[in-house]
Amino acid sequence: MNWQFDWAGVLTGQPLQWIISGFLTTVWVTLAGMLLATALTLLLLGLRLAGGRIGRGAVAVWVSLFRNTPLLVQLLFWYFAAWNFLPQGLRAFINDEHGWSILPGNVWWLTPEFLCAAWGLGLFTSAFLLEEIRSGLQAVSKGQVEAAQAQGFSAWAIFRWVLLPQGLVNAWQPVVGQYLNLMKLSSLATGIGFAELTYQVRQIESYNAHALEAFAVGTVLYLALGLVMGALFSWLGPRPARGRRSIIKPVAKEVQHDS
Repeated sequence: MNWQFDWAGVLTGQPLQWIISGFLTTVWVTLAGMLLATALTLLLLGLRLAGGRIGRGAVAVWVSLFRNTPLLVQLLFWYFAAWNFLPQGLRAFINDEHGWSILPGNVWWLTPEFLCAAWGLGLFTSAFLLEEIRSGLQAVSKGQVEAAQAQGFSAWAIFRWVLLPQGLVNAWQPVVGQYLNLMKLSSLATGIGFAELTYQVRQIESYNAHALEAFAVGTVLYLALGLVMGALFSWLGPRPARGRRSIIKPVAKEVQHDS
């Protein structure tokens, strides 16, 4: 068989609009989910470290609940069940069209689908981020902590200047992996199931019989997004210190200066 792709047939007209629209929605849902997941992770990390036994127990329940419940189940819960608990006036406001809620690329963010997808992804990812960061903190050498204590560091100063920077270095690659996984899962979140995805593919196929090319274009777009995100996070990520002695002494001087 001679396979020939008529790229012009899929890269123009309505099929291209469907592909680009879905891709841009994924990008914006990913950004919203990342912001929410990061904020929740910081709050939960603070609760775990400063909340005592009750705080640690609450965080453990949070992590267990959202890590062990399938994402699709969570998304369906937020979209079909929790949505109905909102006041009728708030639901009507969200369902109305607001010109200020349009993001670049003609993506509407004030919709039940967008909000539920970003919320569900943020909660789901925060549980994994929290565990990755905890593992990074636990991997910090005890000698570094003992050296900081010998320099007269307080518990907060040890966390701020020793544990947190080195813990982030240890956990950065797994954290980046969780952000990339959020991006991949966002397509599931915005589709809310296989039926919607199948419907969109059938629409493209019935339009010009180029479903295979549509999948190829979509794959290239998502692959490029993953590569760009990975490179950006690697560039923004923390840099490991070149030597252990270079960590404590300069920080000790800065802490003494601040105090």
